[in-house]
Amino acid sequence: MAKREHKGDNTLATNRKARHDYTILETYEAGIKLLGTEVKSCRARGIAMTDAYVKIDKGQAWLLNVHIASYEQGGIFNHDSKRPKQLLLHRREILKLAQQISQKGCTVVPLSFYLKHGLIKVSLGLGKGKTFGDKRDTLRQKQSTMDTKRAIREATRSGS
Repeated sequence: MAKREHKGDNTLATNRKARHDYTILETYEAGIKLLGTEVKSCRARGIAMTDAYVKIDKGQAWLLNVHIASYEQGGIFNHDSKRPKQLLLHRREILKLAQQISQKGCTVVPLSFYLKHGLIKVSLGLGKGKTFGDKRDTLRQKQSTMDTKRAIREATRSGS
């Protein structure tokens, strides 16, 4: 069978607040164990990750505080929208994350949900919390790069 090309964006949801609040040191890709109605709701982009984080408990990684909206046509089979979801990672990755969380004072936050070969995946980021000053520096840098791009664009427009 020939592979089908996916048209459009495969990103289901992004956590923009995570990149604002944390300096992301490493990223990981993980599968996620979902119920049927959760999968359908995810595909309909009914995901909210405002205060979501990953907890490692007894050698398993759990995604907490992710809100997946209930599915309209789910009926009695609908899921609890805030239930903990198990992440599917290799044991080595889980042990590495657990070690870094305990030693460095870091945390693991979900960055985005996306589709990959028809499966729902989660991009996780190992992050260290930013201070208020760090957040301001990031905004200043972003603003200065936008200003320089704007100035270059204006200079090329008027020069032509």
